[in-house]
Amino acid sequence: MTTFNLPDLGEGLAEAEIVRWHVSVGDVVTVDQPMLAVETAKAVVEVPAPFSGVVKTLHGQPGDLIATGAPLIEFEGDTRSPPATKLPTRAPATRGADGADGADGTERAPLHAQTADSGTVVGSMPTTETELIETALAGGRPSHAGNGASSTTSGQRLRAAPAARALAKKLGLDLTSIRGSGRGGVIVVDDVIAKVPTTAQTPGFTGGEKLRGLRRAMAQSMSLARDNVVNCTLFDDADLHNWREGQDFTTRLLRAIAAGCKAEPALNAWYDGNTQSRRLMTRIDVGMAVDTPEGLIVPVIRDIAGHSTSELRDEIDRVKRAAHARTLTPEDLRDVTFLLSNFGMIAGRYATPVVVPPAVAILGSGRLSRDVVAARDGVEVHLRTPLSLTFDHRCVTGGEAARFMAAVLRDLEKDN
Repeated sequence: MTTFNLPDLGEGLAEAEIVRWHVSVGDVVTVDQPMLAVETAKAVVEVPAPFSGVVKTLHGQPGDLIATGAPLIEFEGDTRSPPATKLPTRAPATRGADGADGADGTERAPLHAQTADSGTVVGSMPTTETELIETALAGGRPSHAGNGASSTTSGQRLRAAPAARALAKKLGLDLTSIRGSGRGGVIVVDDVIAKVPTTAQTPGFTGGEKLRGLRRAMAQSMSLARDNVVNCTLFDDADLHNWREGQDFTTRLLRAIAAGCKAEPALNAWYDGNTQSRRLMTRIDVGMAVDTPEGLIVPVIRDIAGHSTSELRDEIDRVKRAAHARTLTPEDLRDVTFLLSNFGMIAGRYATPVVVPPAVAILGSGRLSRDVVAARDGVEVHLRTPLSLTFDHRCVTGGEAARFMAAVLRDLEKDN
């Protein structure tokens, strides 16, 4: 019997979620045959068989989280001298944004593909092993040890991570009733969540839930954006009164973005805050998020300036179908240079969409509305769409952002 453990999929992630198995117990598999699909920070990748053999045991079901290095599948048969396992190529996960096409919403952008610093990879979030050691005495005064720690009346110390203590306080839970599962018995956040009362015990409280899959990736990318970007948002409205019937709104938005990037290339770029260096991109690859039941995912529409309206529509439809079927490839997700947040397809006029590095700009399009506007001979009702352009003010000036917006408005206000 040979056990194959979940390999490091190239992101330094601690775990991956099983999406689906392609094999069952008793199946005969050959080297490099796809065994299962796993999801890590938004991309679904296939894990191939490292050698030939008969499947004896599957560790985990779809939806389960498997730690990197943990048993994944057991084989029986000729598994001697297995070749080096070819790990799936993983894209820098997409992040940040908000928007969609049709009934789709948004979220997320890419990451530096050329950096080797694992700290810059989505999903490799900084952690801390800091413990907060305090008195576990209920109803009495703590006694302070000489090393700054405190002890209970039984002489045992209560050891909890700061985040766990803060959550317990917010939920009104007694730390002394919680058993720590962290290193050395430290109480961690998961231990506190496990102690949350059920809905029946606490009216109006629906319980806690650990973020997984796409939602976990969103939380990580938003934290990255919060810590590394100086966001500034510019608002305006595009007058669509001259549009002809049958215009494809999303492809027109993409064309307008191309016009904006041509007028002001500074917004189609990557910025590295650590080295304070900027890289202007020659091709415009727009990340446009799709709202799925599992969460938001941002596939990329490549080279928007080099394709016709019909070609752009075909590609939009393709990535939407793949996103809902969870069959997007790493290539569909990597190397975003600009972001589109088409949230108005659902609701909302203006927003402050979030830029996620290394991208430097995101355009948000709000809900179409018929507004009363001043005209030469009185007032008229025009179809308009509100626009919200967020840019990273560390490397994009207000003038550059305004020129980009002006070019977008000019293109959108054409009759075709």
